[in-house]
Amino acid sequence: MRILIVNDYGVLSGGAERVSLILREGLRARGHESRLFTSSALPVSSANPADYTCFGSESPLRRVLQAVNPWAVWKMSQVLSEYQPDLVHVRMFKTQLSPFILPLLQNVPCLYHVGSYQSICPINTKILPDGSTCRHLAGIECYRAGCVSIPGLLRIGVQHGAWRRWRGVFRLIVANSRWLGDRLRGDGIEVHEIVPNGTPIRAPRPALQGPPIVTYAGRLVPEKGVDVLLASMAQVVRKIPASHLLIAGDGPDRRNVESQIDRLGLQPHVTMLGYLDPDPLAQRMAAAWVQIVPSRYEDPFPNIIIETMMRGVAVIASATGGAMEIVRDGLTGYLVPPGDPSALTERLIHLLENRDVAEQMGAAGRAVALAEFTEDRMVDRFLAVYRKLAPAGEARR
Repeated sequence: MRILIVNDYGVLSGGAERVSLILREGLRARGHESRLFTSSALPVSSANPADYTCFGSESPLRRVLQAVNPWAVWKMSQVLSEYQPDLVHVRMFKTQLSPFILPLLQNVPCLYHVGSYQSICPINTKILPDGSTCRHLAGIECYRAGCVSIPGLLRIGVQHGAWRRWRGVFRLIVANSRWLGDRLRGDGIEVHEIVPNGTPIRAPRPALQGPPIVTYAGRLVPEKGVDVLLASMAQVVRKIPASHLLIAGDGPDRRNVESQIDRLGLQPHVTMLGYLDPDPLAQRMAAAWVQIVPSRYEDPFPNIIIETMMRGVAVIASATGGAMEIVRDGLTGYLVPPGDPSALTERLIHLLENRDVAEQMGAAGRAVALAEFTEDRMVDRFLAVYRKLAPAGEARR
């Protein structure tokens, strides 16, 4: 079967890009001809592994490309004509490629694989400026709530107009969590399948030793809740002075994070690692006693949780979004109320003072990850979906 995977970015800057690459390589390993189409935009300085690229940009021009990207339309037309895929697997397309690629997909079986709020929220968080969860449909309310400017509202109008007109090209819509599926259905988008993300199998981390290490890995943006983690660490170090926090990641909120570290006097207890590729990240996190995922928003599927569980590390995550479908509270880690430093502190101190509990939860998490969240499980689940969508392509394999 020939499968074309489409995603805004090819560079491995986040979970969406890693999932796209996992799919391509997993399909190839099973004897299918799979190729990846992305923009040329580089959110981080790294090579783009895509098979096809069109023009993309991280400059202010991106705002135009989100609405209409003529280079994406031209290149997509060329790729479809030359490659003639049996199936097109579309992932992210609203931050670079634009919905104007969709009319080109009318004559080929295609599915939309949703892993974020991109299709129902222009800022992709479903959070209002006051921090509350947004329950509005995308449109004029985005401007009234203060989430977008007037130019942004115009861009939404173009984007969502094209999306509403052409989303019928997708014969199946797949979400990566039940939580996201329910949110999409609430906004009028029919979801047919749920396929959780997968992660590569990695060796378990060594036995815990030395001072207790706490880790965070993710973008430095307000909705990820790093401020909550730092407020918690300020309490933790009073009880366990030897504890240390590693923060891996970068983003627009980095200065605020560094300022909070200074303000709380946490400089001796926190190390900022910056952005790391997957392998160096796994190496730096190998000594972790516990990984914290303190999201303030309803993250549809925090990939870092399954990656952490695969390494055999306990997880403390906010009890919201897809995390509640991954973390087994009290078995593989703990779920705590989002935005609550005191609740996080209580659970964190318990794990850091009880090495055996941290070890047991990490081992249980690895067992769950091996059983449910490997990349092979994800690829196999998608192959079953593909057979429903394009059985003729499977027969030609």
